Amino acid sequence: MTPFPKIRHSKALEMSKYKNDLPAFYGLPQKVEYCSVCVLSSQRPASAIEFRHGQNTKKETTTLDDQGVCDACRVHRIKHGEIDWEKRESELWDLCARFRRNDGKYDCIVPGSGGKDSIYTSHLLKYKYNMHPLTVTYAPHIYTPWGWENFQAWLHAGFDNYLFTVNGLVHRLITRIALESLFHPFQPFIIGQKLFAPRIAAELGIPLVFWGEPEAEDGSPIANYGAAIQDWSYFTSENRHSVVLGGVSVGELIENFGLTEKDLDPYLPADPKTLRDAGIEVHYMGYYVRWHPQSSYYYATENTGFKAAPERTAGTYSKYVGIDDKIDDFHFYTYFIKFALGRATYDAAQECRNNDITKDEAIDLVRRYDGEFPGRFMKECFEYLSIPENEYAVASKMFEQPIITREYFEMLTDHFRSPHLWKNTSNGWELRFPIWKTT
Repeated sequence: MTPFPKIRHSKALEMSKYKNDLPAFYGLPQKVEYCSVCVLSSQRPASAIEFRHGQNTKKETTTLDDQGVCDACRVHRIKHGEIDWEKRESELWDLCARFRRNDGKYDCIVPGSGGKDSIYTSHLLKYKYNMHPLTVTYAPHIYTPWGWENFQAWLHAGFDNYLFTVNGLVHRLITRIALESLFHPFQPFIIGQKLFAPRIAAELGIPLVFWGEPEAEDGSPIANYGAAIQDWSYFTSENRHSVVLGGVSVGELIENFGLTEKDLDPYLPADPKTLRDAGIEVHYMGYYVRWHPQSSYYYATENTGFKAAPERTAGTYSKYVGIDDKIDDFHFYTYFIKFALGRATYDAAQECRNNDITKDEAIDLVRRYDGEFPGRFMKECFEYLSIPENEYAVASKMFEQPIITREYFEMLTDHFRSPHLWKNTSNGWELRFPIWKTT
């Protein structure tokens, strides 16, 4: 494996003057279309099995039906018109009765960081459904002050917690590799977060795990909606040696970056046999209760002292979604660069389909906030992503530019722009098909 180069070519820059036959990166649809109900586009990638995510992975994306309605909005119609929620809650009571313990020991696990959704799920289970949840947390890269305060408020609302903080040197390195290979600095956290709960459930003999809402509620393919149990492909594999982290194989990480199998263990999926033998079941709370993000927020504030951030989140107008990790700002910015969908699009889309705002208001919010550069934590995040030789004697040699600077980050940004989405003009970079010009 050769070192990551200091200079990358920008195909989008090269092809900015062209209008036709523009290549679409990441397997995205060539045509950019927008939902007729909300503000999601056809470029919205489905939730992925991140430890299979390599540099040449082709993304599955949301689909629009004959009326131009996206998967997420069709799921919303199903939620509000076809599901018998009283029956679903009865199923939840039955599920809890099957696993509930009367000896004071834990009978379910709720993963989370103390955000509104994990608070809502765990609090409902304990105080309404009489369960004894253990909360478990795969630590964020860099806590925000308010994220840490909300995490503490969660525990002080009556919950035990296992907090796992991975080796900081390893986590920084894999995060940097994911940035270089995939422009996806949040991937190591996503991988660890998804894997940690089922693995610790098996280790502790607590077979029931609850996640929040199903992925299809945010735009993953509607075909995946309607199941109570999460697909095990998200967190298991029979062959750990086939795993890629940050777009790099486990073998290459060990051979070229000075890492060991022990270093990588927290990022490796569970053996499905181990989980089967332990009787592990991973359920979506959103299958049993009608999920509404704003309601989760209000519930969390009223019952645990959860607080919104003191300032809006970079790239959007909200103050209460994804507020616990400083790297999260760069996650949504890099996502915007690759798919022309930012955090404001996600926030506005779900509020639009929930009739909390109109579509015109949603478009205005997207135009105003989507793609805002996340400058507030830039210095700290760039230091976190840097791989200096005195800390990484082996790994630093795999980066022609070990230290992240604003200039270098901008070069990477332009490299990962897809030509079918972006053009460079006298005014700088512009989207070719922004929603405010196409609807």
